[in-house]
Amino acid sequence: MTRLASAHDSLKAHYDAIIVGSGYGGGVAASRLARAGKRVAVLERGREVATGEFPARFPDLKSEMQIRGRKMSSGPETALFDVRLGEDMHVLVGCGLGGGSLVNAGVALRPDQRVFADEVWPGQIRQDGTLDEGFRRAQTWLAPATDPRAAEMTKYKVLEAAGGAVGHTTVATSVAVSFEDRINAAGVHQPACTRCGDCCGGCNVGAKNTVALTYLPDARHHGAELFTHIKVRHITRDADGSWRVIFAVLSEDGHAVLREGQITAGIVVLAAGTLGSTEILLRSRARGLAVSDRIGKRFSANGDIIAFGWGAKPVIDAVGVGHPARVEGREIGAAVSGHVEIRDPANLSNELNVQEGVLPSAIAPALPIMFIPNGRLLGALQSLIKGVYNGPFAHLQTFFAVSHDTAAGTFRLDGDRLALSWPGARDEPVYQRLDATLNALVAQTGGSYVKNPLAGTVMGHQPATAHPLGGCGMGAERSDGVVNHKGQVFDAAAGRGSTDVHAGLYVVDGAIIPRSLGCNPLLTITALAERAMIHMAADLGLSFLAGGDA
Repeated sequence: MTRLASAHDSLKAHYDAIIVGSGYGGGVAASRLARAGKRVAVLERGREVATGEFPARFPDLKSEMQIRGRKMSSGPETALFDVRLGEDMHVLVGCGLGGGSLVNAGVALRPDQRVFADEVWPGQIRQDGTLDEGFRRAQTWLAPATDPRAAEMTKYKVLEAAGGAVGHTTVATSVAVSFEDRINAAGVHQPACTRCGDCCGGCNVGAKNTVALTYLPDARHHGAELFTHIKVRHITRDADGSWRVIFAVLSEDGHAVLREGQITAGIVVLAAGTLGSTEILLRSRARGLAVSDRIGKRFSANGDIIAFGWGAKPVIDAVGVGHPARVEGREIGAAVSGHVEIRDPANLSNELNVQEGVLPSAIAPALPIMFIPNGRLLGALQSLIKGVYNGPFAHLQTFFAVSHDTAAGTFRLDGDRLALSWPGARDEPVYQRLDATLNALVAQTGGSYVKNPLAGTVMGHQPATAHPLGGCGMGAERSDGVVNHKGQVFDAAAGRGSTDVHAGLYVVDGAIIPRSLGCNPLLTITALAERAMIHMAADLGLSFLAGGDA
């Protein structure tokens, strides 16, 4: 398979545009600016993982874990799964060429329109019509679809029965997965999904419509240069107005820094994710960059929870079988095939989206160990004997649920590392609503609700999120945001106006979203990135239409 990443010795001293990060926001920016004829460099901290190289065994999965906390640090900085242990909340994100798209569930839903009616957004988001165009372009490139056989999957049937018993309707979920062989918008061939269930461990089939199979190949085809193992530290402004990006080159195994370096560009797009972009801007401010005092504010966990139902009477089949399949003839479905939408027309905050989920096959051998600390010793030991596909773990339910929180978290620098503070996060009302709903659903299957099987271990009792948002939130002016509606970073230097920006400096990822979305954020992040690029094209006189409609 042709690799997207280039060797470090081909990295030039200057580019027209530097994209920091390669997830949904970075992929969009790289594709569009390369199509516009700009000389583009994409800098990614993680490594390139090609189809067929994602961890298929538990030892491989262990080596793809990086865990950082105030009291511990383990694993290489280039590992695929990036776990941040916080005093108030834990965060799990993806790390690699393609960002979180490599290991997320691929759920692609558009938020309730009331989300964007919130005055926390700049008015232009609602008013100028480009958000709808952003969503249209995101839909074209990510091509989300519902599994035409979703209702046949066992996990879907169980959720449908349980949801119906408590008055909720289950619907097929739109996911960024190809269920038929196809040539995608980037001209890349993708085989059909085998319904192996390994989306969240990395798709070894090539059916998941990741950024690494869509926007990034398009960017490279149009001349962008992509580099992995490069961790950006901070940015500064040169006297001539260009931006200087200071970075570290990481070793192949991700355990050491080989050298420091810096390159310049007229345009810098920070797209390193909520954690990465916020950390880079905080470091840059500490070194003199005039940024809004709102930097680090309004962190949202997107009302997120991953929870389990133990001991259900029916077989669930919610552990992936992988590709090639560990268990022949068994179809699990995509990581999410169906979900229950709980609506409240009077109060958006009360709405919930509960999805049936799948744990990837590589984690299967560790499941009995994970569930022993919480009193399920007998069943866990039985699974050690029978195997997780036929013992008690065949009855395990996994739930991915999202809702709305108060976005009251705050990022700061602790030394030179990002730290999250959210006192009272565990008491957010959303978790009580989610607990009540999941308890009711699990009870219908005859099981018991398990909020966190690792409670009491290093994970403690803090909530965790896989959908971090905010930290560089949008605002109408610098007193209420870090960036404007276009993703341009406000200039907080003395004498500058309240809406003045740093020319050529953008943030285009989940960090700019100033509140919870109530659904998985990938489609919205992509749409906002497409929208930002529409405005950049208009401001700079660029055209992205080379090679077809953008």
